[in-house]
Amino acid sequence: MTTGFPISGIVSVDLLSRDLASHTAFYRDVWGLEPVDHPGDARFFSGTGGDPFLLALLPADAHGLAAITFRCVSEEAMLDVAARAAQAGCTISDGPAAATRPGGGRMIDLGLPSGCVVRLVHGDTPGNLRPEQIDRAVRLSHVNINTRDVDALAGFYETVLGFRLSDRSKAMAFLRCNSDHHAVVLAEAPVEGLNHVAFLLPELEGVMFASGRMRDHGFEIGWGVGRHGPGNNVFAYFVDPEGYVVEHTADILQVDDSYRVGMPEDWTWPPGRTDRWGIAPPKSETCKAAQIATGFAG
Repeated sequence: MTTGFPISGIVSVDLLSRDLASHTAFYRDVWGLEPVDHPGDARFFSGTGGDPFLLALLPADAHGLAAITFRCVSEEAMLDVAARAAQAGCTISDGPAAATRPGGGRMIDLGLPSGCVVRLVHGDTPGNLRPEQIDRAVRLSHVNINTRDVDALAGFYETVLGFRLSDRSKAMAFLRCNSDHHAVVLAEAPVEGLNHVAFLLPELEGVMFASGRMRDHGFEIGWGVGRHGPGNNVFAYFVDPEGYVVEHTADILQVDDSYRVGMPEDWTWPPGRTDRWGIAPPKSETCKAAQIATGFAG
């Protein structure tokens, strides 16, 4: 059993978009998300699982991650997290304020010193629950964040946001806020910013079909298909038309309070291997470059 998290899950990410029309067409027609009608210039997209939206594209002249949204278990929990964040040096938006986005509810924005905006929401209304499709995202699985100091940022997620460490590899920390092995991954990097966003598909075969659809539209796999070590999830990475790295994933490991936290020595592969199965080819140079090219827009 897993208990005591103030945050119940990751909800959505906001990305800046320099060509909103083509970016929208990609996520609708190729990636396979469902557009959500909402007034204003931003474009919102949902999966099949009932979250109001998983992705927001914001028109801009720049490239960057504008926000990561997490759902709190209560407004009291949201206020407690915000108070700890203020003590930790974050800027806090006025709130809780009414959310003017699909699903509504109440929200508070936390501005981290790195420029990352963590948005907390509570009381949002579910979106349309649609029949599951094997090759379409159900919800977000996780977000991977680049940082120069993995352990310091992991400490923030644990002490301020109430996450728990699931595993620590040589270069990454995997943190959870529910029974999923991880909702946030922190990757050692020479820059601060977004590494990639992962969308959860119903099963392994869905990752294969969705990857085939991407290739049919001219998007080659940047890394995968393979199976990760920490989290045990199947993966296929792609670079979208604006240079963001996105992942189709499935089979995320479910853990509880009895799970033993792994350390770097638990996650080693034979030379030349890049995944647990040993079948994923090396990551493409395009994908590697894109994984460190997205900063924070906060």
